[in-house]
Amino acid sequence: MSHNVDTISVRADEKFDELKLSDFLKGKLEGAENPLHVRQFPGGKANLTYHLDYGSHEYVLRRPPLGPVAPTAHDMAREYSVLSVLHNTFPLAPKAFLFSDEESIVGAPFFIMNRHSGIVVRTNMPSEFADEPHAGRQMSIALADALAEFHKVDYESLGLQSLGKPDGFIDRQIEGWSKRWEAAKHKDIREMDEIYNWLNDHKPLSRESALVHNDYKLDNIMLAANNPGKIEAIFDWDMCTLGDPLADLGSLLCYWIDPDDPDFFKQSAMMPMDNSFLTRRELVARYTQASGRDVSNIRFYHALGLYRLVGIAAQIYIRYLKGQTKDKRFAMFGDMIPAIAQFALKIIQER
Repeated sequence: MSHNVDTISVRADEKFDELKLSDFLKGKLEGAENPLHVRQFPGGKANLTYHLDYGSHEYVLRRPPLGPVAPTAHDMAREYSVLSVLHNTFPLAPKAFLFSDEESIVGAPFFIMNRHSGIVVRTNMPSEFADEPHAGRQMSIALADALAEFHKVDYESLGLQSLGKPDGFIDRQIEGWSKRWEAAKHKDIREMDEIYNWLNDHKPLSRESALVHNDYKLDNIMLAANNPGKIEAIFDWDMCTLGDPLADLGSLLCYWIDPDDPDFFKQSAMMPMDNSFLTRRELVARYTQASGRDVSNIRFYHALGLYRLVGIAAQIYIRYLKGQTKDKRFAMFGDMIPAIAQFALKIIQER
């Protein structure tokens, strides 16, 4: 039954005692009395995901990355609490079966969810969709519609009202990312002060609260292998919280490329450079149509998303400068950080 095209043998430094895991799971999962074969999913830059194959049943195990982890990041208990109930009303969320904070089993807290098969689109258009002239458009529409659908979920009926504090969500986003930027910046960037002041002066009055995914983008979505317009599953729920739903749309726009964007954006794109995708404006229009929400303030959320993106890049780049990570891909962040800040100012000034 195993579909191992999307998995690799477990990396040497990311191995764990498979026998110990197998013993622990017996009687807790369907099929867990069979012999267990473990492989690893190579994608993703943070949490580690493993394929558990029992022959009759397949599962996915998720755990935080190796090394020291920020206390609020990679929260497996939070992700489990969301995924153990969300699939009941929002079937695109994987179903989580069990959580364990017993670190002696795989070396960290972990949870187990169901296995989905399909295609994750990263920087190139997959060969499966190469002959489909409207593949990008279909993905764009599916993404906007699924986000609108997710934001309609009644979180109280699922018992998720303690997941976050919707009041003051936007204030905490602005202040939180300002603090992280100040702590991580490798040099002063005047534009970041200007963006911070503008965000504080233009905070929306919206008191609306919904579940917020907090990392909603193309490569966190799995599509059906034979249909670019059909989403199989949405992943990476460890930052899910309650807050302003338009923050999700704003951060999606940050990872979305328009044909006339500056070159540096295209070079660091996290999606295929393919003209069949909707533009950011069309993406917003589609979300508006599907959600019925007022998005006249979308500039604010896009700017907030870019401000956050600079903060994330700064946290990675300072680790690179200090030699805490040797990954050469991060060398370009030095030029990218001021460029994103300048782009955010341009978004702010557009009429």
